[in-house]
Amino acid sequence: MYKLLSQKLQLFASLQVSATGIGLFRIFYGLVTLQEILFLLYFKHLIFDPIPYIDVEFPMIGLFLGVWALVAFALCIGYRSQAAALTCYCFWIIFVQFTPMQRDFDGGFDVFMTGIGFFLLFMPIDKAFAIDQLRQKLQYPFIHYSHYSVPKVSILAYYIPVMLCLSFLYFDSAIHKMFAQHWRNGLGSWLPGTQPYYVSAINMSALLNIEWLAKSVGYLILVFQFSFVFFAQNRYCRPIYLLVGLGLHLGIIFTLNIYPFGAGMLICYVLLVPFAWWRALADFCQAKQPTLTIFYDEKCPLCNRTALILNHVDIFKCLDFKGAQSYRQNYPELSRYNEQEMLLDLYTLDSQGRVNYGVLAYSQILIKMRYLYLLGLLLKAPVIYSLACRQYRKIADNRLRINCDENCLIPNQQSFAPSFYDQLVARFQKNPKNFSRQLAKFLIILFALQLNSSIHYGFFYRFKIDTRQNALTSTLSEISNSTILLSQMLFGITPHALYVHDHFEGYDHILAITYLDQNGVEQWLPFVNSQGRLLAPNWGRVHSMWANIAVTPNIDQARLNKFIMKVTAFWGKELGLDINRTTFIIRMKKIEAPSVWVYDQLNKNLSGEWQVIGSARWIDNNFSAALPNNINNL
Repeated sequence: MYKLLSQKLQLFASLQVSATGIGLFRIFYGLVTLQEILFLLYFKHLIFDPIPYIDVEFPMIGLFLGVWALVAFALCIGYRSQAAALTCYCFWIIFVQFTPMQRDFDGGFDVFMTGIGFFLLFMPIDKAFAIDQLRQKLQYPFIHYSHYSVPKVSILAYYIPVMLCLSFLYFDSAIHKMFAQHWRNGLGSWLPGTQPYYVSAINMSALLNIEWLAKSVGYLILVFQFSFVFFAQNRYCRPIYLLVGLGLHLGIIFTLNIYPFGAGMLICYVLLVPFAWWRALADFCQAKQPTLTIFYDEKCPLCNRTALILNHVDIFKCLDFKGAQSYRQNYPELSRYNEQEMLLDLYTLDSQGRVNYGVLAYSQILIKMRYLYLLGLLLKAPVIYSLACRQYRKIADNRLRINCDENCLIPNQQSFAPSFYDQLVARFQKNPKNFSRQLAKFLIILFALQLNSSIHYGFFYRFKIDTRQNALTSTLSEISNSTILLSQMLFGITPHALYVHDHFEGYDHILAITYLDQNGVEQWLPFVNSQGRLLAPNWGRVHSMWANIAVTPNIDQARLNKFIMKVTAFWGKELGLDINRTTFIIRMKKIEAPSVWVYDQLNKNLSGEWQVIGSARWIDNNFSAALPNNINNL
């Protein structure tokens, strides 16, 4: 097996494909990270304060989240990609492992993002849609943009993350699902869709009430997850798995309130898109012929760099660049301008023969790029136009005072440290066989770590095998646990027992919180509404806190009190309430989580009656709750 894997890796490592998918993979990873950081900033007091707004344990948390957001943005645009990816990976580990996110506010996709972040370190993320690519071009401003070809990268950069981040995850998850009765009945996707705490604002009853459709989707998920590892990379099966996976995870985003999990999983599907589809998409989106010709001073370093920058951001290929000295005489429309005039400004010529220069030329460039159309129109606005003309004139006239001699032709010797990917490529080219063997060993280690997690929780835990019967098995169990903790922290390898029977079995009651306003009228806290839905923005990891930790089939009184305290303190402050003078009321509603299909189960759960089971008060910023001791038996 090791020898075969090494040979396959050596073969695949030499296959070169476009870096387009890798660039988009980096962008989507950065965007998902960025939206999660913004979520954490909004709920920072709820998540990180022991007592929201009252006992602030991490006063600098906003600053660190702000730095993380800047790093994620840099990763999106591909600026210093290697450093941004490494810093982002470290931030995921620190926040997930060493803050309350790990224990009380699990986002459901945190360790998955950590795993992706690890592989991102070794991928060619600076080869497409990246500022780093432009920075390297600007070292040599007098090399025309046409000399730069589309970067090619090893196909392993696509295969390995999909195999380790998706294939193993799906297979491990499918093992756990087989122990759940509702999954074996084909209701794995139907049951969460009938629970008020889990559904989005979209009522999917019309589809949930079609029994054959609900069961078909459930069984499709099982077949999909079990078979993904074997067939997803096959060139003929890949489009099928891509479309099915996109449909399933888009369904999670729109129908359930755990949208970050669905969005995080979709990141890897960018790598599953067939390469021919990227080429077809580029042919469809890009202009057949340039719609705007730009004339610039080809002997001016600033003008050449400007041309390189504009070409780099012209993703639809609508612009063409010509040297004013060489091409002016070939265009009759420019005959009224002498060469000296054309060297003073940037000139543009559109397909209708209209000529613009200066700020108007830049406005036309932005408009023709399509995606910057509004910015181009804004540049023509009266006040902005006059300010832009003044600034443009300063820059344009100043460059004319700079005499260009032979020193202008010397490249800017800015040092760019080779990325981890470039270092790996260099090692492969030096000794392909040895590199393939080392990579095979590393992948086998990762496989062993995943196997340890799957066996430990997928079999020993599920079959309730007591590993403490003797000293040897007890020691092996402790080693296995420690290994799982390490592999989870660094590589995102963890059990994926999502929405199985030990979560829904006995889930027959939900709780909500109301309060009495200053007129004594009962109002619903903007957290759980009168139907039992968790309202936006209390989704993602806040949903996990309430629906998976506070309110469970077997409610722990201490944990419930803790989270009622946090929710009332946070939303009380957000609503401008004086929590020390506000009475909070705890309500309960009965629901059902059957393992067999029931018609209109969602609407039945949404329409149940609430009963008052207790209250909560704040006195001098000290919390107390009056709840029955046998809350699980009500």
